[in-house]
This record gives sequence, structure tokens and C-alpha cells, in this order.
Amino acid sequence: MKRFAIGIDIGGTNTAYGLVDDTGHVYGEGVMSTRQYPDVDRYLEELYIGIQQLLKTVDCRCDIVGVGIGAPNANYFRGTIENAPNLPWKGIVPFVEKFRRFFPGKPVLMTNDAKAAAIGEMTFGAARGMKNFIVITLGTGLGSGFVVDGHLMLGHDSLAGELGHVIVNRTGRVCGCGRKGCLETYASATGIKRTVFKLLADHTEDSEFRRITYNDLTAEMITKAALNGDPLAAEAYEYTGMMLGQALADAVAVTSPEAIFLFGGLAKAGKYIFEPTKKYMEMHLLSNFRNKVKLLPSGIEGMNAAILGASALIWQQQAEREA
Repeated sequence: MKRFAIGIDIGGTNTAYGLVDDTGHVYGEGVMSTRQYPDVDRYLEELYIGIQQLLKTVDCRCDIVGVGIGAPNANYFRGTIENAPNLPWKGIVPFVEKFRRFFPGKPVLMTNDAKAAAIGEMTFGAARGMKNFIVITLGTGLGSGFVVDGHLMLGHDSLAGELGHVIVNRTGRVCGCGRKGCLETYASATGIKRTVFKLLADHTEDSEFRRITYNDLTAEMITKAALNGDPLAAEAYEYTGMMLGQALADAVAVTSPEAIFLFGGLAKAGKYIFEPTKKYMEMHLLSNFRNKVKLLPSGIEGMNAAILGASALIWQQQAEREA
């Protein structure tokens, strides 16, 4: 009998789900709208129906070992989604408690998407065999997952490791959290857009970005321009790498990781993000840490990383039980 973990990634627009075996092979995937269901109970019913339909497509007898869920503002200890601004359900939602009734007797685990990515990296990616590492997700915001001595760092309330909201400039950019100068206002897809428009204001040379509005500009366009040799795009990545590298140097001093993995859209810029980040990280590291910490691309990038990461919550728990 084939054993699967169900991996679920809840996004503000859509929810993706899939069946993942213990090697990280995804046997089937599905997607449904998140935004379409302001009633969470109706949403959960539709999600369960989708999973059941997916199971029917698998040409083998299977055993579901558990359900892993990655979601914004997820509390691992409480199994709740708490005040997520980009989801249709407001307040504190007892998500795991509600969903568990569809899978009686099976573990249902949930954490935020960046922490799930860290577990996925350790279970299926380039961090296999590592006990101390950091995963940085460079998406719309900046997420982070810290693994220390083989365990995901959660803190007493499941909120530990919010590197994106470490303040790197006390009088800097306004953040969605209401404060100023958070790292994610500089090192994220949104942050690099803000940097491009700051550079446009500070420089006079021509650039393809002068013909693009802020709302139309995407991080993918900046990456493509950098890869095509646009000097302003390259400078935007240099500045982004400087801000990220300085913050990573501080994070290294706290957890002493073997490696730091960059994951998400901005990581696809390759050398344009990796080289300045590494340069400024080394420049600001305490001497004892210099040239010891690897800066690497994710080993699960290009796969359905969100589904793999969520399912890895279950496979890690299974491995600990069977050890």
C-alpha cells in the first residue's frame, strides 16, 4: 500500500494541494479558489471534496498518513490562522480543529509558509543532513524559517524567526506591519520595486523602467532586465543584496547556521542577488563566522515547493516517531 501525506498551501488567491510520498514525489495536484469562500466551513468542505477527487486519480491503494498545511499567519501550536490580512477569514480561525473532522485519527499540522519551506528543504531539498540552516523566502514579502540543532525554531508562541520584520533602518520605508524600516521593505518583490523607483528619482539616465508605472512593474521584469544588462536593474539588486546581506550577518551571529538558502522569485536573479548578498554578509560578519556560512539556492525550487514543504511537516513527524 502506498503511503501519502497531503500537502496544502493556502494563499490569498488560491489554495494548492497534492499527494506526496516520503521521497518527495508529488503524485497529483489540485487547485481551488481561496478568495471565493468567505465562509471557512464551506471552504473546508470544498477542499476536502477536491482532495477526495484527487485520491481517485491515483492508480494504487493508498494510505493517508496525515495532512500538512502552510498558511499565512499560521500558529503551529494552536492550529490557528490568526488575523491574516490577505485571507477572507478574519480574526482567529481554529483551522486544524475544523479540518481534522475530515481526517479522523490522522495528524493535521499547520505552520506558516516560510517555516514549511524550511522543513521541506530539510526533508526533500538541499538541506538534507544539515542540522543548522536558514531558509529565506523572497516573495511579495520576506519570510524566514530557522532550523537549529535539527529542529524548526518556533518560540513559545510559534512566531519566532520573523527576519522580514527586523528593522534595518529606523527612519526607513513604511512597512505593511505599521512600522518603518523592516527588512522586507527592501528585500522582497515589493521592496525591489520601491528601490527601482527610488533609483529612477535619483538618476537621469534612460531606462526601460521610465516607461512603466509602479503598478505595472513586477519583480520578474526587474530580474529579466538585470539578466539583459540593464544597469539600473543591476544596481537595484546590488542595493537589495546589501540590505539582505547585512541582516543575514546579524542572523548568523544568533544561530550560527551551516548554510542559508534563498528561495522564491528574487532568487531566480542568480548572481545578481547572490553575489551582493554574499559580499555584504561577509563584510559585516563577526570574524569568527567569516567564510564558514554557505549561501545557496533552494534545492526544491522549481518543484511545487509549497506543497512539498507542507507535506514535509507530516513526513518529519513520521520520521521522528519511527526513529
